[in-house]
Amino acid sequence: MHRISLWAGLALAVAVLTGCPPTYPKCNDDETCKEKGEVCVQGQCQECATDDNCREGFTCQANKCVPKPPECTTDAACGSGRICEAGKCAEAQCKDDSACNGGKCEGGRCQAPKDTCTAATDCGEGQDCQAGRCVTASADSRCDYAPVRFGFNESTLDSSAQSRLGDLAACIKAATGKITLGGHADERGTEEYNLQLSNRRAAAVKRYLTDLGVPSNRLTTVGYGETRPVANGASEEAWAENRRVEFQR
Repeated sequence: MHRISLWAGLALAVAVLTGCPPTYPKCNDDETCKEKGEVCVQGQCQECATDDNCREGFTCQANKCVPKPPECTTDAACGSGRICEAGKCAEAQCKDDSACNGGKCEGGRCQAPKDTCTAATDCGEGQDCQAGRCVTASADSRCDYAPVRFGFNESTLDSSAQSRLGDLAACIKAATGKITLGGHADERGTEEYNLQLSNRRAAAVKRYLTDLGVPSNRLTTVGYGETRPVANGASEEAWAENRRVEFQR
């Protein structure tokens, strides 16, 4: 009987010393946090401890994975002979006009010849861009409803987008009917973050158009997040295509 009591006492002592395993969000090691896709940081399960714990395009700040800031926002940040494209510094498209197939080299970028175009904004008043050429536009074809593009992790309108929306506002005011502004994001980031970002982008376009006189009740906004990509692939080109606001009439 004495021996049984001794063993029971020893077992109790071991249990007290070792204690029960911690429960989430407390932890002793990464194994406790593994089910949540997290890591153990100073006794607490956290989203990340280092950048290695985050997906591509994100960095670890205050134990949270957040989008990396862009490498650049203007050409000036990239130095001589380089330009800023989709938030990253790249080699200039041209050094002189000879590399632009009849166009002009301006600021390291090829500008289309005056009689060619990629969008209606490249053409003069009363003209439309058709098959790469500026032609006289009919009354119902002057509105350029091509998507508005955004930079990485951006919901503000750059000068190019503002110029396009300035032309489009006049078209919308001259027409009738309602327009839905559909916001989209690329795949980088969490679904919740991208949904919020796409809503902010749609709201930014609506705010700019209403400031230009488009009636607010003719514009509806909706955010789709990353769920409706127009370009597949994990590349800067694909991501740039997917960061957009579309006009649904």
